[in-house]
Amino acid sequence: MSASSEQILKDALALQPQERAELVEQLLATFQEPPDPHIDELWAREAEDRLDAYDRGELKAVPAEEVFNRVKQRRAK
Repeated sequence: MSASSEQILKDALALQPQERAELVEQLLATFQEPPDPHIDELWAREAEDRLDAYDRGELKAVPAEEVFNRVKQRRAK
């Protein structure tokens, strides 16, 4: 890794978690094909359907802390 890349990484690691997540999303997007509007529409519809199901009481929410703990447990295996 070049010195400038190392400095960029150091600066990025100093960002708040939300800012780092946004940066990662933007970087990863540069490796992907142009967005497909149809897929975006399907994902938006899926998100709305899930939110509606939650509002109707058909889905329950899981606290983020619980989700992150499950991920950590799976990675530890």
